[in-house]
Amino acid sequence: MPNPIATYWQQHLEKCKKALEKNGFEVFVAADTQSAGAIFLNQILPGIEVKTAAWGDSMTFLATGVLDVINADTDIQTIDPFDAQASPEERLARRRQALLTDLFFTGTNAVTESGQLVNLDMVGNRVTGITFGPRHVVLFIGRNKLTPSLDDAMQRVRRYAAPANAIRHPGLKIPCVKTAACADCSSPDRICNTWCITEKSFPKGRIKIILINQDLGL
Repeated sequence: MPNPIATYWQQHLEKCKKALEKNGFEVFVAADTQSAGAIFLNQILPGIEVKTAAWGDSMTFLATGVLDVINADTDIQTIDPFDAQASPEERLARRRQALLTDLFFTGTNAVTESGQLVNLDMVGNRVTGITFGPRHVVLFIGRNKLTPSLDDAMQRVRRYAAPANAIRHPGLKIPCVKTAACADCSSPDRICNTWCITEKSFPKGRIKIILINQDLGL
């Protein structure tokens, strides 16, 4: 007997795939993180020239194991914007450098069934990398990020993804860390500063998306 939950999500992911493709994204559907990693390594990477790579904050991307493979490839120079051994100033400099790489990895806060990417950033390096700079962008997106509409996507980000992400980063002095609810605060540590709605990929195919039939990330 087929798994009804997996089948349910597969149908919605396939619908989303078609919508994203109409908007110029190159899209794949994977059963799990292992399959998603294999799709990137076997179907995407051989078709692009990569000498430099970097990434934006994404739990889903890290779950695929792709970063380990990229770091082990001596032909690819990686720029680590999250190196705990680097100073805050150095990490910020690396985030700027990441915008000039051949390949940029990240995830998304939400994706609509009509084919829009919705993200909310603190610094803006992740949404900037998606929008402009790196020659190729690869997004890994779990099924839990799928929403029926743009309004639903923005509500998902505001009510769930942003507070949960704030809680994930210790040391932030913002109300949602304690309340798990957005207070539209004015804290210097506020992580909700820049909205980005990506309607289409320009140029066509620059942004490649792997939709994954698992609940992943925030």
